[in-house]
Amino acid sequence: MTVTELQALVLKLQSQINQLELTNKGANKALEFRLEAVLQANLDTFWLLICAILVFLMQAGFMCLESGLSRAKSSINVALKNVTDFGISVATFWAFGFALMYGTSVSGLFGSKFFFFTTKVAGYQSFFVFQAMFVATAATIVSGAVAERLKFFSYVIITFITSGIIYPIVGHWVWSLNFSNPDVKTGWLGKLGFIDFAGSSVVHSVGGWVALAVLLIIGNRTGRYQKGQKKTFQGSNTPLAALGALILWFGWFGFNGGANGAMDLRIPLILINTFLAASAGLVLSSIMGIYVMKKPEPMFMITGPIAGLVSITASCAYVEPTQAIIIGSIGGLVSGSGIILLEKIKVDDVVSAIPVHLFAGTWATLAVAIFADLEAMGIENSKLDQLYIQLIGIVSVGSFCFISAFTIFFIINLFFKLRVNKIQEDMGLNISEHNASTATHELLKVLNKQQQTDDFSLRAPQDPFTEAGVIAGQYNNIMDKLEQSEKQKNIWKNRVSKEITLAIDVQKRLMPRRSINNFPIEGINIPAREISGDFYDFYPHNDQIYFTLCDVSGKGVNAGMVMARAITLFKIYSKNKFKPNEIHYEMNNDLQQTNPKGVYVTSIVGSYNANTDIVELSNAGHLPALFKQNRNFQEFESSSMPLGVKKANKVNDYKLESFSLNDGRLYCFTDGFSESRDDKGKEIGIDGVKNLLIKNENNSLQKELKMITNIVKLSSLKKEPINKSSKDSNNLLEDDLTIIGLGK
Repeated sequence: MTVTELQALVLKLQSQINQLELTNKGANKALEFRLEAVLQANLDTFWLLICAILVFLMQAGFMCLESGLSRAKSSINVALKNVTDFGISVATFWAFGFALMYGTSVSGLFGSKFFFFTTKVAGYQSFFVFQAMFVATAATIVSGAVAERLKFFSYVIITFITSGIIYPIVGHWVWSLNFSNPDVKTGWLGKLGFIDFAGSSVVHSVGGWVALAVLLIIGNRTGRYQKGQKKTFQGSNTPLAALGALILWFGWFGFNGGANGAMDLRIPLILINTFLAASAGLVLSSIMGIYVMKKPEPMFMITGPIAGLVSITASCAYVEPTQAIIIGSIGGLVSGSGIILLEKIKVDDVVSAIPVHLFAGTWATLAVAIFADLEAMGIENSKLDQLYIQLIGIVSVGSFCFISAFTIFFIINLFFKLRVNKIQEDMGLNISEHNASTATHELLKVLNKQQQTDDFSLRAPQDPFTEAGVIAGQYNNIMDKLEQSEKQKNIWKNRVSKEITLAIDVQKRLMPRRSINNFPIEGINIPAREISGDFYDFYPHNDQIYFTLCDVSGKGVNAGMVMARAITLFKIYSKNKFKPNEIHYEMNNDLQQTNPKGVYVTSIVGSYNANTDIVELSNAGHLPALFKQNRNFQEFESSSMPLGVKKANKVNDYKLESFSLNDGRLYCFTDGFSESRDDKGKEIGIDGVKNLLIKNENNSLQKELKMITNIVKLSSLKKEPINKSSKDSNNLLEDDLTIIGLGK
């Protein structure tokens, strides 16, 4: 073999060796790609399952939030509903909800495959688990809004329909996809380009719309809005509700993070936007609560971060952190405004679910078009076009959810009442629905029975591990001592009697005692009990006399104490010759700060100048003063609130009337006169008082007032005993009688 042939052979062998090495490298690289793909798939599956667990934890957050904001007598019912709706919604979703939502699309409206869902593919299994957590969230939103008045089985029906029909159909419209090519949407809204990343509309607005429909059917809690007044119901455990909000905040990382479907580089941005929006919602909602309520209001503070979370849910993967803060801030304001709006239109949403989930969810859906970078998302629409699409989604989802829910539940309510009756509601759903008594309920039951029977040998159940049990123990100790010592009872009885006697004496001394012979004015006060809640007073100057007549809400010592304060204030400002409306202004702002809660004063303050014959008069929430002249009456009605209800901003809040007395007479009286009854048992009213004044006219003002008072007194004596132990109730008046007259 020549040298040339040998070199050629070496080159050939080297070429074969190089080719073999390249083949091995290609095989190794392909193997690396396969391993990387498997690892990524496993990581995605693991991430989705972790997020599903976090979303499941949100169910505990909803339970704490809703039971904490509900009254104690129904808190167990609310907690049990949150446990039950999870099981029902997941089972229903497995049976046919998932099929309606992700099955083969029928005209983009609903799915028709995957009934009784089952698969051996881990990725599909984890997807189903995550989606099942979402449907549970949508269902439980309804629970808190309708708390304290809905039958347990009514809620089971609502959960079944919401999770099995309404939610899956809306979900199909927006999220239904081709599993072989997930980028291809099959629902009609998804095809249109509607964007809702993690469910601001699909989950939260759906729950809010259903809650609104049910609320309009079943109505408000008894006594919540009555006679134009709003009554605040205190939740059973505000700290527990705050804990629920924090658990929801924590679980929301899974809610938004899992919606991404994979563990990739978008996850950090999603999580950052999630907690920034929640923080912004908390801050802005709290500020709004302070502005509206003049204090850090718990409801605004608890719902603020949740509203921020709902607001960012639709766009958390598409916006920057600064934009997330703006979105969350506006969400907090939207939710706070919704709370105020529902109060004004008198819709009783116990946990403010509608402002938080419906109102903030609607804002979240619009925020996608306003803030998201559509070009970076590969969307060719302009922001205006996308906003139009988002509005179509909002209107269509809202119309379908509300109309279908209202129609279905309205028809069901015709045949099966969704709401408990008034007796069950007053008793509380813990007892009426579950027979689940509480230590507080058992304590109150013993106290009520003791009150009805006067059996002081009864003892309350003692449980040292509850607050009610501790109170019961202390109460029992007191009852033991009272029962064992008759002497102790007498001591207390005598002490109370002396204090009442002292209060009576003090009140008598506060009534007018000065000589007023220079002025044509008279007054009479007859208390219904030992202590009167009515009073009148005069304060004379050389040529002018001030007079007042007031009625304190309630009776007894409490009213007497407020009366004493009001008399003192009247004397102070009369002494300094304030105008009657100025006296009312000063009295109101003082009483508003010092009165016990719920106690107010209706009042008339006037002055009469003997030289000018001019009467000046101010009426603050009292019955009209009557000016009689030639048997014709002029009424001076109230144009302002009673004293002590709220702070007055200016003197002109109280109207000042001025007129000449001439030969007329002015009468001011309390409702003991107008509410007295005629022979037929009907209240005589203002017209009846006028008739009395005409029929009993007398040249002597003093005699005239005495005759009228005696007539009313006889008709006002109680005809039945107050209670079983009272034997002399026929000698008691139904109400205090107080009247003053001015005129010759």
